[in-house]
Amino acid sequence: MHGIFLRIFFVCTFLLTAAIGYAQRQVQVTGEAYTTGTKKHKELLEGAMVTAIGTTTGTATDSMGRFTLIISDTVTALRISHIGYLADTIILAPGQTTVSAELIQQHGLKEVVIREKLKSTEISMLDPIKMEKIGQAELYKAACCNLSESFETTPSVDVSFTDAVTGYKQVKLLGLAGPYTLFTRENIPDIRGLAAITGLTFTPGTWIESMQLSKGTGSVVNGFESVAGQINVELRKPFTGDRAIFNAYQSSQGRSEANAVVSHKFSEKLSTGLMLHFNSQWAKTDLNNDNFIDAPLGNQMNMLNRWNYSSTSGWMLQAGVKYLYSKMAGGAWNYTEGIPQIPGNPWGYTSRINRIEDWAKIAKVFNSRPATSIGLQLSNTSHEQQSAYGTRGYNSSQNSFYANLIFQTYIGSTSHIIKLGASEMIDNYNETFEQNTYARQEQVPGAFAEYAWNPSSKFNAVAGLRYDYNNLFGGFATPRLHLRYAPFKKTVIRASGGRAQRTANVLAENAGFMAGNRTFVIPSTSNAYGLNPEVAWNTGVNLTHKFRLGLREAVLSADYYYTWFQNQVVTDIEYTGFVRFYNLSGKSYAHSFQAQFDYEMLHNLNLRAAYRYLDIMTTYTDGLREKPLVPKHRAFLNADYTTRNKWKFDYTVQWVSEQRTPGIDHRHTGITPGGPNTAPSYVVMNAQITKVLSPAFDVYLGCDNITNYMQHDAIINPANPYSPNFDASMIWGPMMGRNIYIGVRYRIM
Repeated sequence: MHGIFLRIFFVCTFLLTAAIGYAQRQVQVTGEAYTTGTKKHKELLEGAMVTAIGTTTGTATDSMGRFTLIISDTVTALRISHIGYLADTIILAPGQTTVSAELIQQHGLKEVVIREKLKSTEISMLDPIKMEKIGQAELYKAACCNLSESFETTPSVDVSFTDAVTGYKQVKLLGLAGPYTLFTRENIPDIRGLAAITGLTFTPGTWIESMQLSKGTGSVVNGFESVAGQINVELRKPFTGDRAIFNAYQSSQGRSEANAVVSHKFSEKLSTGLMLHFNSQWAKTDLNNDNFIDAPLGNQMNMLNRWNYSSTSGWMLQAGVKYLYSKMAGGAWNYTEGIPQIPGNPWGYTSRINRIEDWAKIAKVFNSRPATSIGLQLSNTSHEQQSAYGTRGYNSSQNSFYANLIFQTYIGSTSHIIKLGASEMIDNYNETFEQNTYARQEQVPGAFAEYAWNPSSKFNAVAGLRYDYNNLFGGFATPRLHLRYAPFKKTVIRASGGRAQRTANVLAENAGFMAGNRTFVIPSTSNAYGLNPEVAWNTGVNLTHKFRLGLREAVLSADYYYTWFQNQVVTDIEYTGFVRFYNLSGKSYAHSFQAQFDYEMLHNLNLRAAYRYLDIMTTYTDGLREKPLVPKHRAFLNADYTTRNKWKFDYTVQWVSEQRTPGIDHRHTGITPGGPNTAPSYVVMNAQITKVLSPAFDVYLGCDNITNYMQHDAIINPANPYSPNFDASMIWGPMMGRNIYIGVRYRIM
């Protein structure tokens, strides 16, 4: 195995050396644009235009006011401009590769007012991969207590409860379960393995700076596991933005939260950030009157410390450590932790999680050679969890190591960018469930190459290939391709296709079925539960069109993705009293179509409307059937309005169509179930009002599930929790009733 890996690594090294030999003399210039506010400190400017004078080469500053531009060494000046500010011209000295431009705000232009507002969610027109960039303004539209609650205004993502006991939610892309989506934190794998479901609560919303969401196959640089898409989370950076942010939240259902993010810059090179989070569910609620509390009681504590270093010579270092502790107890109304789980006593659920993560990113940017850099990503995770669902115990641990070495350069010109690298992923799992032990160690070394071709503004392409070797399942290749074509200036068509492979963690990913008495049928206790790895292909096409409707810009986007599995670990809940896991024998596929329309109808009144259609089929032991608990149709509308005196109003309504509940065949069990085979359609509405009292202070008031719509039969046979047909996992609708909340945000700038 290691011989194969070394040969691949040497080939990559040879290609790197060859690529360097084709260099042309171009220069990479980096810099920042800022203005000086009334308090005489820097205010970084996002969206400033940077143009090389005498050429058509240009770019824009990012959310941190910074830019990177590749120019010919014959360019002698840059022009930096921003709406509302006087443009600045920077004369470049010979060999100069960094610049800093202070833009002065214009005054006295009363006759004409030109406004340019950055959207809360943007779709790039230049990237061959369609990516939704979700900014802080979008996250502030809702309370956004953690990552699982950060997508209420994003129609591309579905959010649903895993069961009626634990309070955990999972997100879905393309109608596929959460583990099929690759979650990364600043492009390092984050929520996976034992944390595939629970990990969505491990990232507080206040910590998030922005997110990038892409559907379908992703870049080979980020690995081989992504089936439905990727969600990358960018945390707040200590070297930019506010010096401190504080957030407090209180809900009518007895949930309290407090967050703090504090940053300190020791110098222009060195900075650090400390992030703190604490939440407590301290009040019992039972709004659907089933004698089970709607959310478990308990506390969660998060701490994160990160350090950033950058030098003028191009060296950059980021490193951090994160710790989490969570303790919860729920179940029947009269349950208290420690009550023996025997018939006649209240049924209970308990969970304790200890998790520590540390990571580092080391990079060198070659200032003398544009678009050339080398970087190393490292991370290590230790996760321990002890859970009990009534009489069932589930204890698990995970220790994971990840390394990814990436080299980027160009061949001939920067129209031909190549990335080469090697990676290593090691996972150690130990799980105990109902006296059975499941243990495995996976080692997956690999190497990859990715080529980006940018011949013109109308067309570009990215082609990637990686080869990995899994010590349990052998070697496998992952090809991926992305194409972009812009027939008109504001119309972009993209297409993508590629392969993905992942090892299913059937217990952690399906822990919601433990909230009941279904019998788990697993082929083996060794070698990944005796199941083959999941292999899927995904193809997709999408259109983004920007146009003027009246005096304002509108954006129409539509996408279609088709995913089909060569092998899938089928989760079969068609027979009452059982959840069975087995390898796919037949077809399994998912069609996903979505259309979305974004428009500023009036000044500061933004509308977003979307419709999605899903067709997901899987072959079970009794034939090809529609996947249960997945609605075929969804409709979405979001409206937000900001007044001149800084009141912000946000309203979201979603319609969810009927969905199939698991089929019933009592011939295979001794149990006669009840309930319909189709869940009804329903509507959910959320709203929030925010008052900006000052540039540093916000107060917000909101209501989730305004109409108080709930799935009242969420728990089957709640009066007899120790009986064979007790089941709290058949969830098709909202588990929590109307929730009114209030919160405050305070910033030290």
